[in-house]
Amino acid sequence: MNTQLISATTIEGTEVVNAKGENIGEIKDLMIDWENGTVAYAVLSFGGFLGFGEKLFAIPTEALEFDPSDQDTIILDIEKEHLENAPGFDKDEWPTSADRTFINSIYKHYGYEPYWTKY
Repeated sequence: MNTQLISATTIEGTEVVNAKGENIGEIKDLMIDWENGTVAYAVLSFGGFLGFGEKLFAIPTEALEFDPSDQDTIILDIEKEHLENAPGFDKDEWPTSADRTFINSIYKHYGYEPYWTKY
C-alpha cells in the first residue's frame, strides 16, 4: 500500500472545490492532535473578501481528497449550502483540542466517526 505524505505547508492555501468544480474556499491550516499524532481536521476558509466576513470550518481530513487531475486542488464533495450550515468558528477564537464536543459535531456533520475512535 502506498501512503501519500504531504507537508502541512504544502496544503496551506490550497484551493478547495466541490464535486461540481465550484470554489468553496481554501485550506488555512491543519489541526494536529499531538497526543496521538493524528490530523484532527483541516481548517477551511469560506466566503468573505480580503479576510473580512470569512468563516472558518473544521473539515475531517477523510472528507477531503486531492483532485487526481490537479494536485494543487482539493475536492470536498459537498454542496455549498451544506457547508454554510456546518459547524464553524471565528477566526479569533479557534476551538481547543480539549473541545471534543466540537470535534464530534464536525465529524457527525460530514458523516464520519471521530478520529480517536479508530485507535
